[in-house]
Amino acid sequence: MDLSLVPLSKLVKEPYSTILGYPKATKRELTSRVVELRKLGIKGISFTGQAMLNSLGILGKGYVGVVVLSKYKTKEVALKIRRIDSSRAEMDSEARLLRLANEVGVGPKIIANSKNFMIMEYLEGKKIVDWIGELKGKGSAAKLKSVVKKVLEDCYNLDKIRLDHGELSHIHKHVIIGKSISILDFESASVNRRVSNVTSATQSIFIGSGISKLVKKIIKEPQRGKLITSLRKYKEDQSRKNFEAILQVLGLEKA
Repeated sequence: MDLSLVPLSKLVKEPYSTILGYPKATKRELTSRVVELRKLGIKGISFTGQAMLNSLGILGKGYVGVVVLSKYKTKEVALKIRRIDSSRAEMDSEARLLRLANEVGVGPKIIANSKNFMIMEYLEGKKIVDWIGELKGKGSAAKLKSVVKKVLEDCYNLDKIRLDHGELSHIHKHVIIGKSISILDFESASVNRRVSNVTSATQSIFIGSGISKLVKKIIKEPQRGKLITSLRKYKEDQSRKNFEAILQVLGLEKA
């Protein structure tokens, strides 16, 4: 993506200041954040993205922060900016959890973080729901099975390290398909609750959601009774054997 960079010096002025200090920051807070970005090695921000916030393009917005396309040293990155009104006082805890996910090959790679910012690998692609909606023609079933299996394998790897993503029941918002397949946004993640990544993602993809309606048009719908039974067994014992039993019910074991 060709970056049209807004330099750091301009971020303290409207309309850019509303993103740097969303929803509203003091001049002192804005100036401090610019200094913080400079120390991190950020060169500027490109207000490009499918989401819009105050008439500016962004990559996404959550309860904790706003994500924008940025330039770090010589490469494009995703920059997460902590919201002024966030209940979190810093980005360290989320950064630590993303690093943990990275250890098992899940999520965008984290590059650096500070109190108010987190720099991550920029992954260009489509949300899983849009990608599935555009699947057509010969081979679409095999492609879909391959993607879903990769997503569930990532979920299993998160379950193994006891890291619960927390939002995979709304998987349409949190998986991107491009050159790679990645689970995004660990701001609701925790290691202090029972993990349910595989069960939440499976239910979101195959049982009663917008995505499930698209999926059943492309691949054979699993027998609900068998699927629920296999999910219950996995919930009781999150072993590889029980995970593979879920894949078998879904028809993904050879995908």
